[in-house]
Amino acid sequence: MRSIDRLFLKLERRDKLSEDERAALERVVARTETYRPDKDIVVEGVPQTESRLLLSGITCRYKGLSNGKRQITALHIAGDFIDLHSFTLKKLDHNVAAMTPVTLAVVPHDALREITETMPHLTRVLWLNTMLDAAIHREWVVALGRKSATAHVANLLCEMYLRNQIVGLASEGSYDLPLTQGDMADVCGLTDVHVNRVMQELRATGAVEWKSGRVTVHDWDALQRIAEFDPAFVHLEHLPR
Repeated sequence: MRSIDRLFLKLERRDKLSEDERAALERVVARTETYRPDKDIVVEGVPQTESRLLLSGITCRYKGLSNGKRQITALHIAGDFIDLHSFTLKKLDHNVAAMTPVTLAVVPHDALREITETMPHLTRVLWLNTMLDAAIHREWVVALGRKSATAHVANLLCEMYLRNQIVGLASEGSYDLPLTQGDMADVCGLTDVHVNRVMQELRATGAVEWKSGRVTVHDWDALQRIAEFDPAFVHLEHLPR
């Protein structure tokens, strides 16, 4: 599988792409870049003339605080645009950083503008892509504000399983999540110690295990019940856009 094929899997799970549309997405890639873990890729407030598609690894959106702490507001996996919204916003109000070694495809905004002017259906599909980001973000807000710590972490593990499955990165109930407990704390608004306690609680249920950077879901139905997980926000319906 070519790296950009994961984008096609993500988009075609929701709508059909023509051969011309697939070719157009391949053509807009100007170059690839690599980043090491903990390196900022997009910096808050800096004008952007390109967007980036994640080909491998994991990145995050985050807001930094004056005390050195951060709140992670999104995780990206292969097949995700990490900053497609910079095409219209021009500069972002948050940072995007590598959490693992990553490879990115760089897409100039001029190339995206040509797509919007000549390919209306593909434009709508890319717009849907940004709407999926917004839907996931709303789910995170609810989990952060109203769910218990255990349900919150379980909800994230459910979400990441589905997203990895869609792009061919999950098999037999398992997927890679090579994050530290500190990273998970920054996602869930918890302390490292609390994350450790929650993972022990989840492991004790027999529903899921997170070991050596890999999550294995042993009982999907039980994990969904713990998380109060409703997959509707991932919008898996295949519909014309």
